[in-house]
Amino acid sequence: MPREYPIEKNRDIGIIAHIDAGKTTVSERILFYTGISHHIGEVHEGEAIMDWMEQERERGITITSAATTCFWTPTRFPKTDKVNKYRINIIDTPGHVDFTVEVERSLRVLDGGVVVFDGVAGVEPQSETVWHQADKYKVPRICFINKLDRMGANFEKSYKSILDRLTPNAIPAQIPIGIESTFEGVVDLLELRAYRFSGENGEKIEESEVPEDMKEKAKAAREKLVERIAEQDDLLTEKFLNGAEIATEDLRSALRKGTINNTVVPVFCGSALKNKGVQLLLDAVIYYLPSPIDVPAITGEDPKTGEEIIRESRDDEKFAGLAFKVATDPFIGQLVYFRVYSGTLDKGSYVLNTTTGEKERVGRIVRMHANQREEVDTIYSGEIGAAVGLKKTTTGDTICDPDYRIVLEKIVFPEPVISIRIEPKTKSDQEKMGIALHRLAEEDPTFRVQTDQETGDTIISGMGELHLEIIVDRMLREFRVGASVGQPQVAYRETVKETAEAEGKYIRQSGGRGQYGHVWVKIEPLERGAGFEFVDQIRGGVIPKEFIPAIEKGIKEAMEKGVLAGYRVIDLKATLYDGSYHEVDSSEAAFKIAGSIAFQEGARRAKLVLLEPIMKVEVIIPEDFLGDVTGDLSSKRASIEEMGERGGMRTISAKVPLANMFGYATNLRSMTQGRGSYTMEFSHYQDVPSNVAQEIIEGKK
Repeated sequence: MPREYPIEKNRDIGIIAHIDAGKTTVSERILFYTGISHHIGEVHEGEAIMDWMEQERERGITITSAATTCFWTPTRFPKTDKVNKYRINIIDTPGHVDFTVEVERSLRVLDGGVVVFDGVAGVEPQSETVWHQADKYKVPRICFINKLDRMGANFEKSYKSILDRLTPNAIPAQIPIGIESTFEGVVDLLELRAYRFSGENGEKIEESEVPEDMKEKAKAAREKLVERIAEQDDLLTEKFLNGAEIATEDLRSALRKGTINNTVVPVFCGSALKNKGVQLLLDAVIYYLPSPIDVPAITGEDPKTGEEIIRESRDDEKFAGLAFKVATDPFIGQLVYFRVYSGTLDKGSYVLNTTTGEKERVGRIVRMHANQREEVDTIYSGEIGAAVGLKKTTTGDTICDPDYRIVLEKIVFPEPVISIRIEPKTKSDQEKMGIALHRLAEEDPTFRVQTDQETGDTIISGMGELHLEIIVDRMLREFRVGASVGQPQVAYRETVKETAEAEGKYIRQSGGRGQYGHVWVKIEPLERGAGFEFVDQIRGGVIPKEFIPAIEKGIKEAMEKGVLAGYRVIDLKATLYDGSYHEVDSSEAAFKIAGSIAFQEGARRAKLVLLEPIMKVEVIIPEDFLGDVTGDLSSKRASIEEMGERGGMRTISAKVPLANMFGYATNLRSMTQGRGSYTMEFSHYQDVPSNVAQEIIEGKK
């Protein structure tokens, strides 16, 4: 079957923003105007289509990224125009920092992003986080300043916060007509026309002259926009400098070029809740964001030779795709969401997972509309779909044509910072809990499950209190597991400060064959975040080659268990440089134990320290409570970095140890008569002060 929409008429975009900026409301309006839904689901009424999980509807927040496909013809063409109809694949991502993994994995497979801002607050902490994540993957984006109908909304201030805190490349492509309660529409600066939205749901677009009192302002703003666009093209620069008139179409294509190259970020505005400006935002997605062929071809490597391979975004290329999300569907089992980078994939065909080396059969292919599914026979280059039947594929795995192997760059996820103990209530719950935790860990790479070796307890770890609360809630509801949950615990780490050498000897003599393993290992610290490095410096066969992997395994296992207080050891280099073996008695098991002994001894000598997660916290409060809140933060070992103002409120930015932030929401509310709010995200690991470390170690013992 030929493809319905040519590849240049495809857009793979994500909607990203700080929590409560209105992403899901924007998505709901998009679904309504593109005809996917016939009534508008409101987040505050718990009816949003994109927020389909029970937990999302109750809390009014997005937890999992929802994918959907819709179709749009730009507003200047009649709706029946088939030639100018585009397919848009949208992923609505969460704004809460505990679910940052959802944003990270979505951005990895998207070609463009719509960044939504609250017109009252402007740039907020999580806006910065998602912006930097988009920078990391070089995702072209456009901005949408939302909620301009709210009290305190200010387009200029919000735009300035984007310039100051995110990028100097932002430039308005629209300006609002009126503000707060008088907000009624927008002026398109390229066309210098005013647009208002009427009808029950703003579906009628009325085009008119720019209001008299705005003509000067609109002209000046257009002049700035045209100057910025002209910089993208030598021919236009010449025309601009000579004062010649530049055609709107030429400006539009130069603005598209600048947006795709990340040298210009156009800014649009509106109010999704009041149905103003969303159709023009859809036009902007089509005009300025890239299709799969406008972004650089994907590069990967040959799993055998390590050579670089480039795959073009074409249907006649060999198939290569990246699995970016695993979800459990109650009706059809495990769904693996994937992006096709090159070639096509038919249902019933075999793919090779080059990350695991497993060959699997794709049973069915579906296109998702939030939690509704549409079956398709073939999925084409540049599209996003979900496969049924891939049992051994997880997030970040590459799937490709078994005869033409390629490994795409993996997605790297942050480490969990908080843990809780969880135990089943009955014997039958125990089995169900094992299955549930395994499923949930498959879906979410930032969620970890482990067993405490000493007590046999199950410990689950995640990105924050809300993250674990949702996981436990899903376990109770979806999997019907009865379980008791402990208090949240901080995920401390251990590391070494100095260099040391140590010997590990394991010798056992029994009646028959003995055990003999003997190694010398040097332990050195690495910089924060560098991970673990193992170096084999054995020369002249003093330890046979076949025992080296066992020694590395012994060291890794000892690192997992920790030395000082049972927390995982991170960021160090272990060099194996000497040892000896016995012709008969040496075995892999003996060398594994010897490696573990040498590591533990060496780590103790290399001055072990405890590390704790430090969080980046931003508190927003009314002026009157500034003294109380800063005093309270100082008592939590916080280092206050800056204070500022935002929309009539005061902001405090600080770095605070996670251990002192449990229950802070309640604490802050009582201090500020319920008017304060805060956001928190992981920043880095840092040494625990010695007096606090002593308490932690004693508490652990």
